[in-house]
Amino acid sequence: MNYSWRIARIAGTDVKLHSTFLLALAFYMYQGYREGGWPAALVTGGFVLALFFCVLLHEFGHIAMARRFGVRTPDVLLLPIGGMARLERIPEEPIQEFLIALAGPAVTLAIAFSLYLFLSATSGVPTFEEVRRGGTSFLSQVMAINWYLLAFNFLPAIPMDGGRMLRALLALKLGYFEATKVASVVGRVIAAGMLIKGLFGTPPNIILVLIALFVYFAAGSEVVRAQASSTDSDLPLGELMLTEFLTVQIHTRLGAVSEQLRHTRQNEFPVTDNFGHLEGLFTRAKLLSGLTSYGVGGTVAESMFNGVPVLSPQLPFRNAYVQLKASGLPALPVVDSAGMVVGLLSLDRVKELILGGRLKRETVPTSS
Repeated sequence: MNYSWRIARIAGTDVKLHSTFLLALAFYMYQGYREGGWPAALVTGGFVLALFFCVLLHEFGHIAMARRFGVRTPDVLLLPIGGMARLERIPEEPIQEFLIALAGPAVTLAIAFSLYLFLSATSGVPTFEEVRRGGTSFLSQVMAINWYLLAFNFLPAIPMDGGRMLRALLALKLGYFEATKVASVVGRVIAAGMLIKGLFGTPPNIILVLIALFVYFAAGSEVVRAQASSTDSDLPLGELMLTEFLTVQIHTRLGAVSEQLRHTRQNEFPVTDNFGHLEGLFTRAKLLSGLTSYGVGGTVAESMFNGVPVLSPQLPFRNAYVQLKASGLPALPVVDSAGMVVGLLSLDRVKELILGGRLKRETVPTSS
């Protein structure tokens, strides 16, 4: 069952709202109603929405920085405990992960400081003690919660931003997997401390307990994900590509190709000349469109993909997969230094490796 809904699409990223967010909004509005009737309920609801708008801006700070390094973000999910932008892959350089993690808190700092300057120039800035006791202006409350969020996000507890920055710095010396293990331990220790404070504080803090549980289990998941992405995905493409595949020649008639394809389950075919050099890429979909346009007398050359990027067998599989996705094609040929086609990397091959347990899709959340 799907417990979230897409509410917007911004610059290619889906903004999703988890159903529990609506429950949290209703709960806080009810609390406001009990204390001051409908006016207080509406103010409380407005404050919660303003807070999560700030969280959304925070997440798009991550997203904007990730795109500078060529990392796409399929969606961002809003939860009662914060936001979570999913990165399609882990950045290749630790410094890139550090900057992506830092970009979110930088946006939160900009929001808090802008509100501080505005309040300084108008009604004055209340102390944190005055904010804690309540009775201050709406903007003062929004400013204060952004300062709290900024401090909280710098906690070195993975998957929080501070934890990701810690992991990135450790990875410079330890490597990605070992750095993740260390950052995970630190995150779980901090989560245990938050859990104790949330359970035995006066009064108990259920929100802090939920955050602690989320951080604790997410830290463990990071280690599993890192272990999966640091094994076969770092092997050369030549060790994981398809090596048994059919090719088609560029001047072959489509009628002959149609007969040839009846005896194979392969869907994508490198196109070669008479000497085995790459000319393009042909697919079953191209066969159907070619038969429709040119009939059985048409040739592969008239229907194939031209200008197809090629991969090197020495390329790390992780990088090859990124290039495959960026190409928008269902497969890319693997060509050696002599220009000969020696392999094929297809989306079907990637799925086969995932189902076989050799790879796991790298969709990495960054949490607020």
